[in-house]
Amino acid sequence: MFYFEKYPIYLKAEKQYSEVLKVLSNSRIEKSLKSQLRRASSSIILNIAEGTGKYSKRDKRNFYVISRGSVNECVAIIRILKIENLIDEEMYSIIYQDLLEIAKMLTGLVKSMSQAPFKSNTHT
Repeated sequence: MFYFEKYPIYLKAEKQYSEVLKVLSNSRIEKSLKSQLRRASSSIILNIAEGTGKYSKRDKRNFYVISRGSVNECVAIIRILKIENLIDEEMYSIIYQDLLEIAKMLTGLVKSMSQAPFKSNTHT
């Protein structure tokens, strides 16, 4: 087993991705938006995994920052889907809460590896 497979943030990102797959089954969602959501959601997982394999804090931090950007992208996409009534309130809440938790975890990781204090432009 690889280390990242036991990492709580990685497991949370996998859970979030499995919820996104349910949304992607909606045939009413535009193909380009589906593709963007799939790529952003998988980017969270992939960058966490890649970051755990790096040796220096700086390299790890970089991948966690990229992953954090993908979290923000996913939030924006699910908000668009909600505005367009293509995702119900329950699914929106589930995914949003997962993304919020992941963002907080990533912010903590980034802060712990930063030379200078990391300032998030959100409340997480």
